[in-house]
Amino acid sequence: MPRAKFMISAFFAAAVAVQVAVVCGGGVLTLERAFPLNQRVELEALRARDRARHARVLQNLVGGVVDFSVVGTSDPNAVGLYYTKVKLGSPPREFNVQIDTGSDILWVTCNSCSDCPQSSGIGIELNFFDALSSSTASLVSCSDQLCASVVQTAAAQCSTQNNQCSYSVKYGDGSGTSGYYVTDVLSFDTVMGPSLVANSSAPVVFGCSTYQSGDLTKIDKAIDGIFGFGQHDLSVISQLSSHGVTPRVFSHCLKGDGSGGGILVLGEILDSSIVYSPLVPSQPHYNLYLQSIAVNGQLLPIDPAVFATSTNRGTIVDSGTTLTYLVEEAFDPFVSAVTAVVSQSATPFISKGDQCYGVPTSISEIFPPVALNFVGGASMVLRPVDYLVHYGFVDGAPTWCIGFQRAQDPGVSILGDLVLKDKIIVYDIARQRLGWADYDCSTSVNVSITFGKDEFVNAGQLSVSRSSKIALFKLIPLSITLLIHLSLFIRFL
Repeated sequence: MPRAKFMISAFFAAAVAVQVAVVCGGGVLTLERAFPLNQRVELEALRARDRARHARVLQNLVGGVVDFSVVGTSDPNAVGLYYTKVKLGSPPREFNVQIDTGSDILWVTCNSCSDCPQSSGIGIELNFFDALSSSTASLVSCSDQLCASVVQTAAAQCSTQNNQCSYSVKYGDGSGTSGYYVTDVLSFDTVMGPSLVANSSAPVVFGCSTYQSGDLTKIDKAIDGIFGFGQHDLSVISQLSSHGVTPRVFSHCLKGDGSGGGILVLGEILDSSIVYSPLVPSQPHYNLYLQSIAVNGQLLPIDPAVFATSTNRGTIVDSGTTLTYLVEEAFDPFVSAVTAVVSQSATPFISKGDQCYGVPTSISEIFPPVALNFVGGASMVLRPVDYLVHYGFVDGAPTWCIGFQRAQDPGVSILGDLVLKDKIIVYDIARQRLGWADYDCSTSVNVSITFGKDEFVNAGQLSVSRSSKIALFKLIPLSITLLIHLSLFIRFL
């Protein structure tokens, strides 16, 4: 079968003979022009035709990258969360959903939810999902195989009255939601290669929320739903990976200062400074092996056993948490060590139970660096702004308080947006590792994609298999700009 190049000369494609009879196994196939000989065809029309064909070809290949815009900040005095937009249904409607790596399911508010917030204090218009208005929506019944599998995880129940597969989720802050599962189309742009973006869609299962409680009911930070990025089969990243739409890796870069924002990629962000540490296996969350904490280069006197991971203990990376929580056995030594370093330059005081400081100058000049040390020699080095929160002024002096909190659940430390911001974070589910690197999240990032399986590029180009070949291009926050780093002529069989 002829090979088609990534960059096809549409002019030569249109210049073939009017009819060609191909004899194959006794049969005759007649090929005809796509465009009549006497009809002038603009070059752009030919390019558009080629792009459409390439998109169809590429839909059968694993490894596209899906790029989502990011809005919001880690500042608890402002929004205190990061969110993105998802398009659901036919015709597609947009929903603003919080980016949450600490839970599994995607859910949005149903139009049948009577007690859910009707307005939001973060400057967005709330939308409500209506299954009846989408031509592609269908309810998940109790007899559905998917329902049977998730019921076993306690993330779903079955209502025998209406035969609907329902869900109920409780979050760490005490809030919760319940509703029923829906299957509908998720629409997105898939970046398949340099200068090639395909309009894509895939069916996904998500929750339609009919009840909310706790902080989810508060108008000041109300949002359309939560986008769970956990490792469970029901998470969108798992569903899209199983459809062959994206690889089993996603990344984010959350901008900490100014108006916030950043980048969220269903794919892998690349940077030479990224360090990796293995994920703890068989855990429902993204757990890391935290080994020690250093303040100003000095290890704190903490028994490593307090960081041990079990079914109800460990260190979790969670973008749905604003602050960071340390187990009590680590929290107290941490606060004491920071206070000891700055006591000669700042004025320590307690405010509402938090350790705060009156700071006469820049915090970067006074406060020490902090290192969280993980298995594999990977350290996450924190700047003062990564563990302090600005809380106004006292007697004219800026007030900064420790943003780390004492863990609410014994034995469970949670790394939230306070420390995740201004870093590339790569959740490599396929390789069971998590990576990070300090980064200016207002700038573009390099992203890799993987084409196909067990195929090879011709000699003289790239002598690596397609399953491991990396095509580099850049994603810029809030919009995609493709800057080709490798001049590739990628051939398809």
